[in-house]
Amino acid sequence: MNNTKKPSLGLTGFFMMTGSMVMTIYSYPAFATSGFSLVFFLVFAGLLFFIPVALVAAELATGEGWQTGGVYTGGVYTWVAAAFGKRWGFTAIFLQWLQITVGFVTMLYFIVGALSYVLDWPALNTNPVLKLAFVLAIFWLVTLFNFNGTSWTARLATIGLIGGVSIPAFILIGLAITYIVQGDPMQIKMGMSDLLPDFKDVQTLVVLVAFILSYAGIEASAPHVNDLENPKRNYPLAIILLTVFAIVINILGALAIAIVIPESKINLSAGVLQTFQVLLDQYHFAWALKPVAILLALGTVAEVSAWVVGPAQGMFTAAKEGLLPPVFTKVNNKNVPIPFILAQGVVVTIWAVVLTLGGGGNNLSFLLAMALTVVTYLAMYILLFLAYFVLKTKRADVERAYNIPGGNAGGFLVAGAGLLMVLLSMVISFFPPTSVTGAAESHYVEILLGSFVVSMIIPHVIFAFCCREKTDPAA
Repeated sequence: MNNTKKPSLGLTGFFMMTGSMVMTIYSYPAFATSGFSLVFFLVFAGLLFFIPVALVAAELATGEGWQTGGVYTGGVYTWVAAAFGKRWGFTAIFLQWLQITVGFVTMLYFIVGALSYVLDWPALNTNPVLKLAFVLAIFWLVTLFNFNGTSWTARLATIGLIGGVSIPAFILIGLAITYIVQGDPMQIKMGMSDLLPDFKDVQTLVVLVAFILSYAGIEASAPHVNDLENPKRNYPLAIILLTVFAIVINILGALAIAIVIPESKINLSAGVLQTFQVLLDQYHFAWALKPVAILLALGTVAEVSAWVVGPAQGMFTAAKEGLLPPVFTKVNNKNVPIPFILAQGVVVTIWAVVLTLGGGGNNLSFLLAMALTVVTYLAMYILLFLAYFVLKTKRADVERAYNIPGGNAGGFLVAGAGLLMVLLSMVISFFPPTSVTGAAESHYVEILLGSFVVSMIIPHVIFAFCCREKTDPAA
């Protein structure tokens, strides 16, 4: 069914949709707290994680006939299933989906924070009940919007990436350049000695994980390759262009904040608006701050929209393979898997209630929920890279429109670098954050490890009870 429908995405639309899933201006303040070494972290994570994931995804997504349903339909589900069987394919897409159900809440918090500033309504961001009401209202409106189909999602992604990410980022960078040219005081040192972080400090490795995860998600748009015009050419082209664009813009945007705001005063949740306020006030454009806040909120709305349908399409493919109850195979006249997206909305609603009414970002449960999203996503990436090694060797006969340069050696080198970075990040992610001290440290590790094991078991339990096709010998 998916294979015969008319493509609804051009190169630009697909680029915008994927970019809106990966590029987030609200992550700049966290980058900026690392000073000039943020350049090292972003380039290091870009070279050894972002580029490997992008290139591996490009090669796998353009491989013909990974599954009996046709070409280009299932993303990580398709690739891992082709390598290890449907059971592990379902595990991979389930982990990708699970992490974003929590990730939605953090994105929505940023939107509500921006709106509280625009509306001069601080209670919107401080009153838990009011905050929850707006979080849920925004999420469900975006979810309903996506019922209109992929072409509508791409349009919102285009508006969001241009208006909510690119334009604010370019304005921020332009203002920062003016700040430098006019000789205003620089808040960071930018010498060669400041470029390299202190790797003797364990906290440096913890920071590195945050930079790595800031690039996560580029593979999640792969299920939409089926909607893309000339996917063999346009998919790898979009991925390569986005990789370069994301690394450059992240570096310049984060540096803009680090140059203007002292590290000790950077607000992680509002650092972008904080920097805009300083710069716009200085150049007598204070009136522009609220429009900028609206644009930033719009960019994050587009990100939420793209993620609503990204992993959901992969799970829909798994449902068509008989790995979920039959109800999840139903679609509307726009080919949108409505039942699954509604079920996803219920899960996100539960997370929002628990995390918001449970104390927001200041309690142990919230920190554990965030850490769980990290380790589950990293587990998915381990399966992704392992699947690449298997398919590169055992399925060398499959025609790919794109191949990582250098043949098998080049592919193994790129994927190997990505896998090593993911494994390192996985180990580091089980270290408690600095805010967790004393007896809570061991409690934190025990709960996180136990929750992670449960998260890995759940898809296998679902598979055992729901799988309606037992003919797969690798299952």
